[in-house]
Amino acid sequence: MLSPSFPQRAPWGTADRLRAWQQEALEEYFRVEARRDFLVAATPGAGKTTFALTLAVELLRTNEIDRIIVVAPTEHLKTQWADAAARVHIRLDPRFRNSHWAPARQYHGVVVTYAQVAAKSSVHRHLTQDARTLVILDEVHHGGDALSWGDAIRDAYGPAKRRLLLSGTPFRSDTAPIPFVDYLPDESGARVSSTDYAYGYGRALQDGVVRPVLFHMYAGKMRWRTSAGDELEAHLGQDNTKDVTSQAWRTALDPEGEWMPAVLSAADRRLTEIRHHVPDAGGLVLATDQTVARAYAKILHSLTGQRPTVVLSDDATASERIEKFSGSNDRWMVAVRMVSEGVDVPRLAVGVYATSSSTPLFFAQAIGRFVRARRRGEAASVFLPNVPVLMKLANELERQRDHALDRQSKDEDGLEDSLLEDANREDDASDALTQEFSYQAISSLAHFDRVVFDGKEFGQLAEPGTPEEEEFIGIPGLLEPEHVHELLMQRQSRQSRLREAREAVTPAQTTTLPEPLHRTLREQRQLLNSLVGVYARQTGDPHGAVHAELRRLCGGPAVAQATVTQLQSRIDLLRRRVRS
Repeated sequence: MLSPSFPQRAPWGTADRLRAWQQEALEEYFRVEARRDFLVAATPGAGKTTFALTLAVELLRTNEIDRIIVVAPTEHLKTQWADAAARVHIRLDPRFRNSHWAPARQYHGVVVTYAQVAAKSSVHRHLTQDARTLVILDEVHHGGDALSWGDAIRDAYGPAKRRLLLSGTPFRSDTAPIPFVDYLPDESGARVSSTDYAYGYGRALQDGVVRPVLFHMYAGKMRWRTSAGDELEAHLGQDNTKDVTSQAWRTALDPEGEWMPAVLSAADRRLTEIRHHVPDAGGLVLATDQTVARAYAKILHSLTGQRPTVVLSDDATASERIEKFSGSNDRWMVAVRMVSEGVDVPRLAVGVYATSSSTPLFFAQAIGRFVRARRRGEAASVFLPNVPVLMKLANELERQRDHALDRQSKDEDGLEDSLLEDANREDDASDALTQEFSYQAISSLAHFDRVVFDGKEFGQLAEPGTPEEEEFIGIPGLLEPEHVHELLMQRQSRQSRLREAREAVTPAQTTTLPEPLHRTLREQRQLLNSLVGVYARQTGDPHGAVHAELRRLCGGPAVAQATVTQLQSRIDLLRRRVRS
């Protein structure tokens, strides 16, 4: 038996010995003779490329195939595939164009993109039919990105002798079928994707193939102005409606506020700590759009004195910038989605999730940039806004999912994909909702909330720059997975002692931290009951009838179960009705 991982991880796509899971997958592939389709779902960083190229070498050696076609999601990945293949003596042309019709004689095959195939599937069908072909569909879930794409992929590669399907995230947020994937009914009768070999993050972490990921959650107080001129305030991380959560989240990501600079500063201090043990460790900020990406880069420049690498999707030099950063010792890269999937920068160890993208697919792909291990003991840290949808995804990092075609509703699978989709759908919102929640960010303050690891939470609220926050920023950069939980428990206990000692010395010190939720709820209930009493005396209605009317107009459960936001909406309504 081969060990799951090795003391020194071979460079990307060049391992001269297989990991245990790769050997198992190969044995499973050849267990069935003349297998045509084979879906491998392996966590990002596990070594899918090495597995695929090893299989291709074996099929060439046994004269099963004459040609290899690799289909990748992006132009940048085409070059990476060609470089990796060259190391195992397979020559692939990454510059093949639809106008060529056939690869040059010196190549074993070509590397193309899904978009390239969709543009002219007849060219790629001819390539496939012209020789006994192995088609490797990298991140195959992209084959369903558009209805025409799936049709084009099936048309182009239907005649292939062998098809190898690879994915680090073998599911989609929609119900578009993934080409060449088998769907079988589960116990409820819904059709779900069938994987031939799976190697999830949980097992890879136990094997030492990937890094442990610590999620540093940051909350804080947000203020913004509506189009009507009203100022709203909410605490990120407290119990809010999804619309308020969405606006508070957007306010937090505003580079003009104080939240993003505080979080970027904490992330840079974390990177410094990791670089004590891993000198070339790098960081990545995932931004929502190009404007804020440039603004974040300016903040990082002021913090570090170094200009970060900025990667924008419409920049013709994006691939070169990523490669240069990967081979350098620079601290930070800022990108807009460009490096959310497939791009290999193994030295990335710290991430800042500063984007409003919230689907499980995007989240899994983004976190996949930080889990690739080069040697045992490396740990990764990702800084997240404390919003429910991201908290849920961080807690479920090890959960393995299949792609379901038959969903009764968007959120039936518990993924909550529609939460921010609905909140961010300004074009389709009602006029009233658009008017109420069109906003201008006013201010934002950050505080450390907790660390999430392995579905468990550690730590408590702390202001940026305090010793309580530093307990979790200063965690060693080299950590064995089995020791992370124990260390976090120790840091949590020490954080509590530090806070108690500081508050004993300066009990009257002001703080930006919110009141505990139970205190806020008690105050809101007391105020609401007082207003109900005043209104009941004015109208002559019983208290119970007033409460029932408030529930009917504002929604939500009885007072004892209502959230702060639901109680506040009833208070606001009564204040407008009560006569002075």
